[in-house]
Amino acid sequence: MKILIDTQIILWILTDGKKLKQNEIDIINSPDNEIICSSISIFEISLKYSIGKLELKNFTPEMIPELLQNNGYRIKNVGFEVFSSFYNLPNDIHKDPFDRILIWESIKNDFTIMTRDTKILEYKKHGLKTVLK
Repeated sequence: MKILIDTQIILWILTDGKKLKQNEIDIINSPDNEIICSSISIFEISLKYSIGKLELKNFTPEMIPELLQNNGYRIKNVGFEVFSSFYNLPNDIHKDPFDRILIWESIKNDFTIMTRDTKILEYKKHGLKTVLK
């Protein structure tokens, strides 16, 4: 299964793996799953770091792609297909632009998203697949 992990999961992987739940660890470590990190998550981390909303210890945003790839995660660039069709995602459910792009990227690419944001579950009726029940 192709699993797109959200920004918070990426941060926990990089900074404090103890915050991950056992089922998340099992999914991430399963050889049956391809773990995907969106370039939009890397941008979100870099943006929040630059304006002081996020503190990182022992690494900077520039180091994130290499750290992720060295751990076997695939980084997927958000393509024009996602951006140009983004208007199709209903905007009455979730307002965070980064989460909305991850949701639409998941739907468009037939990824399953890993997040703890339960509000995202409301997009299942629009084709979103999630590891949350």
